[in-house]
Amino acid sequence: MSQMATRLRNASFVTLLGLFASSAFAQSAAEFINEASAKGMADIEASRLAHQKTESKQVKDYTIVVINDLTTANQHLAKIAKQLDLPVAPREEVMDKAKTLIPEVKDDASFDEAYAANQVKTTQESIDQLQQQAQATDVPQIKAFAEETLPKLQNHLQMARELQASR
Repeated sequence: MSQMATRLRNASFVTLLGLFASSAFAQSAAEFINEASAKGMADIEASRLAHQKTESKQVKDYTIVVINDLTTANQHLAKIAKQLDLPVAPREEVMDKAKTLIPEVKDDASFDEAYAANQVKTTQESIDQLQQQAQATDVPQIKAFAEETLPKLQNHLQMARELQASR
């Protein structure tokens, strides 16, 4: 089993714990940006891995959309942090957190199925977190980020559900 597959499997439990803990209360803008950036990076890396491993055109097309949209979202979060002069975690710390959030994706014939199921779960959790933060925050830039990003995440969720149904 590859090192990445092992890391992906071990991170599942950590991801669940972190998501439940973070959804229990509204985060500060800096905490939200750091966590959302880490989750975005984790999803980008999982999608890159899926893009490399799959032979399915549908999965490849999905991963391209996810990678592009989340890269743009993370760039937008970085701009918001700079505009607000927020104390955000160093890039290395965010990358370390992202590595712990990379979801479990099996390294066998059921890879596409596991990836699609994980995408449904993590995308729904991201939507829930973003909606909660948008309602709780008084930072206009985060509300605007949510308005811009939620439709993209909802599209990802629809696409992931279609992937899951086709497996």
